[in-house]
Amino acid sequence: MKEVITEVEQLTLNSASRKFLKETAMWSKFLSILGIIMLALMFVGSFFISAIYSSLPQTETIPFNIGGVLSVVYIVIALIYAFPVYYLYQFSVKTSAALSSKDDETLSKALEMLKSHYKFIGVYTIIILSIYLLAAIIGIIGAVATAV
Repeated sequence: MKEVITEVEQLTLNSASRKFLKETAMWSKFLSILGIIMLALMFVGSFFISAIYSSLPQTETIPFNIGGVLSVVYIVIALIYAFPVYYLYQFSVKTSAALSSKDDETLSKALEMLKSHYKFIGVYTIIILSIYLLAAIIGIIGAVATAV
């Protein structure tokens, strides 16, 4: 019969590491609360943008309601932005709780939230850069087509 040897991995945080994590948690909480405020302003602004654009005389010639379209765009952007803000807030709350209770499992969940935050931001950045690249290619093709 084989004997199974399990290795227990242990990582200890020294006082400097705890201090850095505590300060990171404070800043991430500040930034996430600021993000929540911005989300609220985007939602409120999305309701007023339709009224603002409909009162402009230049928009009468546009065949569709640009204010309504912008309202929907603002809401979609706010919903997308809500995920990284949520992850960042959860990181700050869980990190503070883990440091005060010295609980490794809570710290692990906090770091998982930080990973999710950065993963979301990374994927979102790749998508936006791809859209920019596609727009540039379409612009170049359009410029070449009109020049010919």
